[in-house]
Amino acid sequence: MASGPALWIKDPLAILADGAARGVVVRDGRIVERVAAGHMPATLDVSVFDAGQHVVLPGLINTHHHFYQTLTRAMPGALDRELFPWLQALYPVWARLTPEALDLAATLAMAELMLSGCTTSTDHHYVFPPGLDDAIDIEIAAARRLGLRVVLTRGSMNLSQRDGGLPPDSVVQDEDTILADCERLIVRHHETEPGAMVQIALAPCSPFSVTTSLMRQTADLAARVNVRLHTHLGETEDENKFCQATHGCRPIDYLENCGWLNERVWLAHGIHFNAQEMTRVARAGVSISHCACSNQTLASGHCPVCEMEAAGVAIGLGVDGSASNDGSNMMQEVRAAFLVQRGRYGVRKVSHLDALRWATQGSAACLGRPELGTIAEGRMADLALFKLDELRFSGAGDPLAALVLCGAHRADRVMVQGRWTVVDGAIPDLDLGDLMRRHSAAARVLQTA
Repeated sequence: MASGPALWIKDPLAILADGAARGVVVRDGRIVERVAAGHMPATLDVSVFDAGQHVVLPGLINTHHHFYQTLTRAMPGALDRELFPWLQALYPVWARLTPEALDLAATLAMAELMLSGCTTSTDHHYVFPPGLDDAIDIEIAAARRLGLRVVLTRGSMNLSQRDGGLPPDSVVQDEDTILADCERLIVRHHETEPGAMVQIALAPCSPFSVTTSLMRQTADLAARVNVRLHTHLGETEDENKFCQATHGCRPIDYLENCGWLNERVWLAHGIHFNAQEMTRVARAGVSISHCACSNQTLASGHCPVCEMEAAGVAIGLGVDGSASNDGSNMMQEVRAAFLVQRGRYGVRKVSHLDALRWATQGSAACLGRPELGTIAEGRMADLALFKLDELRFSGAGDPLAALVLCGAHRADRVMVQGRWTVVDGAIPDLDLGDLMRRHSAAARVLQTA
């Protein structure tokens, strides 16, 4: 089979890759060559993109989000609350979600991510009020329109207030309905080959919103069809108390009892684990999505990233829902994670390169996607290119450090699988003004109904 044309991304201002001072060559959606200092590409017949004004990163990978929550950003009734009361304020609003509103929410969230340098995103959608049975299908259609690589998780809740859980009855489903839809989505949408643009994972919401039976049945299904598993865990001390009172054990023990301590699992937050639990998580091959902005907004605590990594746990980054962040910007999340962890551990243990690594290699490990997150031959051509042409960057000496320390937040160019998805700081064929007008109108209706 003949190869397509090759593109040399030439002479970047800086690049987060070894042996690539003169850039990289891309062909057929993959990186085929790194061009070292003083060399020319060995690949013949290349066209050239002059990257002399750009800092080049592997595409950023978002490992935890709730797209629908862009509709309830900075909502007055949920401000200044910790997690449980925050959820109780928002669940009745989310119960009014419609297919049209979700499409707008997902499109806006993905656009914001892409413009911040994100090339792969997960989403954790677990709210299924009547009429929203096809929520994941709606998100997939939006991702395909935009060209974003996604790992979308079929979330679930079946433990409502009447059963001793946190969510209202109107947003939960029964176990049979949940499992049947999980199988449907996997059969219809899940791609297994390296470089897959759409994958499905399974994601019961949390220990306080699903039954033990659903946790176990979901783990069994994931093992049978070979997909990944995701849930919130270790986010607050309230969760620890809930597990102790309801299940007679701590959350990690509960996870193990449900068959969830294995290499197909990545967890959101992982704040309140003790040293012995971190070792167990590492031994099992479980990874963690660190959500620095959300954890600060809700005052949930700080993920012990350095202890986790020392134990052998892979750490990725997630922006989390845009009602607890309240944004969907991966470069801002990189900076927040850097600042939180630098403040916790000191200048000798955390650098800007660590934060960039968490958002790339670490996040790829969370998703079990070794073909992503690194600029090297054979890896997917997912790249984020940033210019340093704003006031915030003037005088910066180290371009890679400047992205984090000076607060980069918008990419100039983004490439997914060899295709430009952001050009000159804009998403081709997407009218952002119209999208924001319609999204804001949907948010007003949702919040005031």
